[in-house]
Amino acid sequence: MFLFNKRAFSEIRISAFKNTKNFCISTENPYLYLVKRFKFVIIMALFTLFGHSRAAIPAYPTDTIVARDGRELTFTFFKHAAFAISAGEGRTIYIDPVHTYADYARLPKADLILVTHSHYDHLDRKAIDTLATRTTDIVCDRTSAESFDTNCHVMRPGSIVAPRDWVRIEAVAAYNTTQGHLQFHPKEREDCGYIVTIGGTRIYIAGDTEPTPELLALRNIDIAFLPVNQPYTMTVEQAVQAVKAIRPTIFYPYHYGEVEQPTDLEALTAALEKVTEVRIRPME
Repeated sequence: MFLFNKRAFSEIRISAFKNTKNFCISTENPYLYLVKRFKFVIIMALFTLFGHSRAAIPAYPTDTIVARDGRELTFTFFKHAAFAISAGEGRTIYIDPVHTYADYARLPKADLILVTHSHYDHLDRKAIDTLATRTTDIVCDRTSAESFDTNCHVMRPGSIVAPRDWVRIEAVAAYNTTQGHLQFHPKEREDCGYIVTIGGTRIYIAGDTEPTPELLALRNIDIAFLPVNQPYTMTVEQAVQAVKAIRPTIFYPYHYGEVEQPTDLEALTAALEKVTEVRIRPME
């Protein structure tokens, strides 16, 4: 039997826990008990807040490669023509972001945003406004530049810009060459692809194009993103022609969905088996 007296009563702490059937009696100092309980509540609150936030951040497929200068570059693949390049130290480039392709509000803010041309599946102000800060640089073709109120790096085929000291961007003409398709991406509109050079590694992002003379003349390309969907960009045969001409170390087919005629990715991979490494990622 536990005998109560005034001294013992002053040291009694009684606690009931809603989620248990236990009713506990202890002789712990009430002040120390409150301090412990306060610390416990704070720790659990932080765990819930940050643990839940991490779980809520969407996961997307990624590839990491080592650039020529030894730094790591990570590609994050969203959909269609939308992906990101992370260059370490919190540096992030977004290419053709579209808000329905990724939850950009939960992703890092952009250092650079590249827009290849003005079509809805490449230029989306909602996604760009979500990613941009007052220090974000926007690099775009001259038609897309008309959609922005702020200053952009307006590119035309052949333009070169170095918006940050760790990246160089060169614009390459992107247009259709097949009769009956010329209206999709007319040469005179001056849509752009980009060669992005980071750490000595040259990454060619073609935009919407067919194998133009400007494309076929490219050399020293380490990684190439080429569009392969009909009738708007390349056929499988044209993509094979382009890859054999520019000889990238890694080739990512992209922009290969959202059309009635599916792209034969197996045939594309087989045709380039001894030419380059073909990496298929979810870029429909």
